[in-house]
Parts: sequence; C-alpha cells; structure tokens
Amino acid sequence: MLEVDTKHLCLPTCKFKIVIKANFKMRRKIPPLKSLRAFEAAGRHLSFTRAADELFVTQAAVSHQIKALEEFLGIQLFIRRNRKLLLTDEGQNYWPRIRDIFESLTAATDQVRATVAGGSLTVSVIPTFATAWLIPRLMEFNRIHPDIDVRLKASDDRVDFLQEDVDIAIYYEKGDYPGMHSVTLMNEHYTPLCAPSLLDGEKALSKPEDLRFHTLLHDYDTSEWRRWLRHNGVKGIDLNSGPVFSHSSMVQQAATYGQGIAMGHLVLSQPDIAAGRLVQPFPYKLESEYSYDLVCPMEYAKRPKVKAFADWIIGVID
Repeated sequence: MLEVDTKHLCLPTCKFKIVIKANFKMRRKIPPLKSLRAFEAAGRHLSFTRAADELFVTQAAVSHQIKALEEFLGIQLFIRRNRKLLLTDEGQNYWPRIRDIFESLTAATDQVRATVAGGSLTVSVIPTFATAWLIPRLMEFNRIHPDIDVRLKASDDRVDFLQEDVDIAIYYEKGDYPGMHSVTLMNEHYTPLCAPSLLDGEKALSKPEDLRFHTLLHDYDTSEWRRWLRHNGVKGIDLNSGPVFSHSSMVQQAATYGQGIAMGHLVLSQPDIAAGRLVQPFPYKLESEYSYDLVCPMEYAKRPKVKAFADWIIGVID
C-alpha cells in the first residue's frame, strides 16, 4: 500500500489522502535446487540408487529430496511397480522441462568458463596417433600457449561430449560426424613395412610375390592386407596365418624386431622409418579409407583454447 499526503500540494482548503494500490506481482516460489537435481537424476535413471551414486549422496537423501519436492508441488512424481521405479503422468510432463533447465545451466556455465583462453584442454586421441605423431610435437604448442595445459586421453572410441570432460577429439575414421564441427587433418596411406634385415638373405624381399615366404603381421584383421594385395594384383599370399594385434603400434613394434612384415601406416611409421628401424620394401602405397579428423561440438569450436589448439595443429600439418 502506497500513501501520498497532499499537504505539500499547496491545497489549503482541505487535506485528504490519495491511496494508490501498488500492483507489484509477487515472485512465485520455486522448489529447492537440490530437490530438482535429485528429481532430474532419478527421472533419467529411473532409480534412486543410481541417482544417489551420480550425486555422491545416499539413497535415503535422494528419497528425502523427492518427497520434499512432491510435498512442495502437491503431486506424486514417482510410483513403484513390480520393483521398478516409474514416473507418474505428472512426473513425465515435469521431468523434460527440468532436464532442459539443467542442460541450459550447464551450457551457460560452459560458455562463461570458455571465455577464458587458458586453463586445461582435454584432447581425446587414438593411442597410436598420440605416441607417434602428436606427443613429439606438443612441446611447440606448450611454448606458444604456456597458459593452456593439454591433457591427453588415449581412446579408440568416440567421445560422448555431453557426459565426458573432453574438449576436442582426434579420430581415425571415415569422416561422418553428424552435428559436429570437424576438420580433416590428413589422409593416411599404407604399405608393407619390415625390418632392414628382411631385405637380405636367401628369402630377401625384392618384389611383392616374395611376401609368401614371410610372416604377415595383422592389425586387428586382414582387411588392409587384402585391399593392398588386390589393388596391386598380387596373388598366392596366405592371409589366414600370422599373428593378429589389437593396435597398429603393436604391429609396428613386432615388425621392427624382425618378427614379420606389417601393413604399415605411413603417418604413424615416420619416426621408425626416419630412424632406419623400418623400411619400405616396395614403392607401392594405397590410400586408406580413413583419415585423421579433428572433431568437437559446434559450440566448443568457438572456445578460445579449443580454437588455439585447432589452429596450431592445422598449421603444423600445412
């Protein structure tokens, strides 16, 4: 209520009060943030136990927060049926909106934090590319950007950027990344590689047909050997024998010890070739179906530290 006394309005014959109703809307109350967070996690997992594990609290604490939220709203959000936790109709209507709010909060927080160019930068990268190509060159990035601490996460899998603390990734794939910002860093070529000792002796490698006298080393499967042999018209080579390794780095290591001939990736093999540990017995190489790609969500690409890393690695390759 707002009162205005008119005695200062220079009206000598009377005094009166003008009462003006202040039409201020009362701000509506919202539920406690803890209760909403517990509800969002429980609704996503449909489990109080898993929600508690995610939030680092007890199951009883989650149950208490949900009960408090239900009392605040005056509705039931969950029901238990056959040992399963289900959302009620009201809960199903409420949960997506609360989820969207938390996602917006996360995005807003990320955007604010991203305005600072420094800090840590987590790069998910395939292990073989990290050890053979990226790590030897990281010192230069550190020199140019001493305020950015690079953290490498070795992984052969795609990143779930919503769930994992990763800023950018380097994949070796066919380049199909829907909804993502991506740049092809370089294409890969492969060709047989072996230790120098296999170029001498009674069964020296001088032409592709000589491969039948030697052990072939396989990277996960025989597809690259098969494609290279078919492309070069080489027949009579047994691909059903020889050790199989889960990573290219293992195949390459076995080849340096003279244990057989690897279908080597030239980008990854350059350090061993330059040091004379591996040689290319034939002048025939074949372009891979895959490429090394730099990938991150569209909004991440605008972050100063992500852009700094992307610009640097593209510049190194160019």
